[in-house]
Amino acid sequence: MRGQKLFVRPIDAADYDAIRAFLALHAPSHERVPSCGLLGKLLGDIVAVLSMEITPDAVRVDALVVAKELRRKRIGRGMLAELDALAAKMERQWLVADDSAFLRHVGFSGDGVLRRRVAR
Repeated sequence: MRGQKLFVRPIDAADYDAIRAFLALHAPSHERVPSCGLLGKLLGDIVAVLSMEITPDAVRVDALVVAKELRRKRIGRGMLAELDALAAKMERQWLVADDSAFLRHVGFSGDGVLRRRVAR
């Protein structure tokens, strides 16, 4: 992983089969492919999927799944950094998510619904 660049881009319809296979392997509880989100790749392989929803004042993180063998390698942080940049371009002020230990660790705060101000 060291020295490799995480490539992040929006999900498109051509990715659905690959994402479905990735989620079946790394997050069986996620039954459907997100219609809106980001895809993270290393060396051409999917390593992360971020599902999101865009609201008038925020971007809501519905789920962030990182390949089991690559967790704790800063991939989740990289995905959120890309989301932060995207939210700033869309002039959204907040990233919002349901409670999660990982999201609290990377700067989200709140009771029940977590929030983090978008960096500008």
